[in-house]
Amino acid sequence: MLKYITILLFIIVAIVPGAFSQETDSTNFSIYYSSSKKYEIADVQVSGIKYLDKSVLIQLSGLKVGDEIDVPGEVVTTAIKKLWNQGLFSDVKIAATKVVDNKIWLDIYLQERPRLADVNFMGVSKSEKDDITEKVLLLKGSQITDHQVNNAERVIKGIFHEKGFLNTTVNIVQRDDSTQNNSIILDIYIDKKEKVKVNKIYISGNEEIKQITLERAMKKTNAKGLRNIFKTKKFLQEEYKNDKIALIDKYNEVGYRDAIIASDSIYQVEVGSKKKTRVNIDIELDEGNKYYFGNIRWVGNTIYPSDYLNSYLGIKKGDVFNQKILDKRLFDNDEGLNNLYLDKGYLFFNLDPVEVNISVDSIDYEMRIYEGKQATINEVRIVGNTKTHEHVARREIKTFPGDLFSKTLLMRSYRELAQLGHFDPEAINPDVQPNPEDGTVDIEYQLVEKANDQIELSGGWGAGMFVGSVGLKFANFSVRNIFNKEAWRPLPTGDGQTLALRYQTSGRYYRTVSLSFIEPWLGGKKPNSFSVSLSHSRINYSANKYYQSYNSSGYGGYGSSPYGYGSGSGYSGYSPYSSGYGYDSYGYGSSYGGYPQYQYNYDSETTNDATDQIWETTALALGYGYRLSYPDDYFTIYHEASLEHYNLRNMGSYFYFLADENGQVNGTFNNLNFKTVVGRSSVDNPLYSRRGSNISVSLKVTPPYSWFTDTDYSAPDITAEDRYKWIEYHKWLFKGALFTPITKSAEHTLVLRTAFELGFLGYFDENRKSPFEGFIVGGSGMSGYNIYGTDYVALRGYKDYSLSPQSGSNMYSKFTMEMRFPITLKPSATIYALAFLEAGNAGLSFHNYVPFKLHRSAGLGVRIFLPMFGLMGIDWGYGFDEVPGNPGANGSQFHFVIGQQF
Repeated sequence: MLKYITILLFIIVAIVPGAFSQETDSTNFSIYYSSSKKYEIADVQVSGIKYLDKSVLIQLSGLKVGDEIDVPGEVVTTAIKKLWNQGLFSDVKIAATKVVDNKIWLDIYLQERPRLADVNFMGVSKSEKDDITEKVLLLKGSQITDHQVNNAERVIKGIFHEKGFLNTTVNIVQRDDSTQNNSIILDIYIDKKEKVKVNKIYISGNEEIKQITLERAMKKTNAKGLRNIFKTKKFLQEEYKNDKIALIDKYNEVGYRDAIIASDSIYQVEVGSKKKTRVNIDIELDEGNKYYFGNIRWVGNTIYPSDYLNSYLGIKKGDVFNQKILDKRLFDNDEGLNNLYLDKGYLFFNLDPVEVNISVDSIDYEMRIYEGKQATINEVRIVGNTKTHEHVARREIKTFPGDLFSKTLLMRSYRELAQLGHFDPEAINPDVQPNPEDGTVDIEYQLVEKANDQIELSGGWGAGMFVGSVGLKFANFSVRNIFNKEAWRPLPTGDGQTLALRYQTSGRYYRTVSLSFIEPWLGGKKPNSFSVSLSHSRINYSANKYYQSYNSSGYGGYGSSPYGYGSGSGYSGYSPYSSGYGYDSYGYGSSYGGYPQYQYNYDSETTNDATDQIWETTALALGYGYRLSYPDDYFTIYHEASLEHYNLRNMGSYFYFLADENGQVNGTFNNLNFKTVVGRSSVDNPLYSRRGSNISVSLKVTPPYSWFTDTDYSAPDITAEDRYKWIEYHKWLFKGALFTPITKSAEHTLVLRTAFELGFLGYFDENRKSPFEGFIVGGSGMSGYNIYGTDYVALRGYKDYSLSPQSGSNMYSKFTMEMRFPITLKPSATIYALAFLEAGNAGLSFHNYVPFKLHRSAGLGVRIFLPMFGLMGIDWGYGFDEVPGNPGANGSQFHFVIGQQF
């Protein structure tokens, strides 16, 4: 008997620990049962983990020391499920490590899922890898679950599906990291395949709108075909969604407000001999009924009568229903009816258009208006002006504390701040902060300073000489702080004044120096500008070695004049702009056609002032401008008084019509003139203008000296110096430009610029026509050096100065259409591309000048504005029309614009 009792006790001791064990793994759940018994938990331990907090895991299990549990039982099972549901473990076990009487010691064994050691991408570029990494978020050191792997595959496919790679395959391979325990490396193999293009689009159910019209409405989803030869045919899921909305919008625009896409399907097909994969798209439409506007009733309006609101809305009963037009007329930022109330201070205004009755073919609207109280401006704050003094910005603002809020004045303030040039126009933000509790509004103008001081350090080689320039322009100078040592950082700035100094030279041949100053608010109370400029230039034509190569045959004179010219060989000689012309406005043909040619063979080593051809100009100008309040305050007037003194020595070959009996021009000539410019500018942005116009009329006139003397200037014995001692003329300029946004996107507004220019140089006495102040037309509109008083007019597609004689034309016309598209408008760079059509002409007198017989051109270009370098640009133009007497002046031409800024 004792023998059997001993064997039984041995068996019990051997099997009891197993009776307490309850465990599970990732594939099945097993329980070993014996008789259930209550135990008090004496201790709970966690084993098998490396990175996680054990105390937190014990809390998650729900097992607490002192609790009574059944072993085996539901509490243990529940604890295992809780830990398993965390998704952090590949194995979970709970075992009894010790049992004493009714107390039990438990061990929670956990096997952590492997952690990510590294991710390798194959089959994609670096930018694509960065995009995937950002969206998938596979973090090194984190645990990897099956869900994460599956999600990564799904997201990666989605990324490439959106880009048109519909057949992308993704294979994710997990392998152990031999350098770290319980860590894996993911190798992600991506095969994008080719982008899938649209083959055919089949639209059914459309009875009122043709399929071609509907396909055109789908801007980014285009079927293969000749009419879409220049459009993308790639299929992109996101663009397709947008194009379906655009398709329905097209129906809404013609009255079919209930039109829907009943169904659509996309399926792949193989086309061509190469079996390329394409997609066909089937779209089934339900057009619904066509609707018209019915009665429109206004409710809640006390400021404006209903008849006025109906007139402003511009929609009448019986008009075809168009949701897009309705929304634009009510809420558009530029044209919406809401602007009526916002300009009157009704900032809390609300308008709710409600469809109150929908019949078979018409919709009645009730326009429910909540006018609210007028908002009074409380505070006007300016922030971000770290360099410009606050009064410079504040004096341009049109919104004042105590005034009623006005959206028009708010946007006008934005424009004026942008026009200053001290702030980034794309970053100016007039932040309107309503206070409905007390009926006030705060306005905070948020500004970002930009560098607009300029330094020019340039050099170039051309016409056999080197030309170097040094220029400084301080566009935000402060004169009043010149003697304030603390303001020199590195210069006194912040008052919005402009100080410019420039020096240009090519050695002995040419040099000029200029100084100018502008005070935009003289006295500080009104926007009355004051300017002063001083310059001196000297050109020694004989010092240019390249000069002699241009002493070739010129072009004969033509026409008739008081000086008796008709036919002749014309003047032959040097022109710094183009080959010589026979002039028809000063009377040389037979008289000057046989004029002797002067061959100079000087260079910088042999020249001397006694025989050199020298032209010196000294000029002083004073200007004063102010704004007008009528017809509106976009108008300005600018007055300028200027005196230019010309000193010419041995200049017969340039102004031969002024030459004495020795064929030379020697003497001094004076140009005292007064200029008035009346202009109107409503352009919104000086760097990339989207809307507005700029138009000006200017008159530059000298005293009519010939009216106050009895001298007969037609007499042949009058010297050129006597004839032109005091030059007289009247010079007219008409310029205009209109900027029209073609698209509404804030960042990518396509803008059409249309512009015209007309210029005319007249005289008071036909025998004293001014030899100066002409127009030089053709090319980039830039000169290598300055001839004071001469206007350089760009006409792309033609060589520089090719449409005018060497001393300038007396009249010109120019017309431009330019389409601009912004590439980037960020503060760090403003870049936009352009395409242009341009036409112009120049002439010397009305009797042979046809303003609309134009030299036409077309081309492309780009403009880049960088804070460090300023404005740079390049245009390619093609001139279609030959220039008489100047072969090769048209055709393919490149034109450059360059500057520097810091």
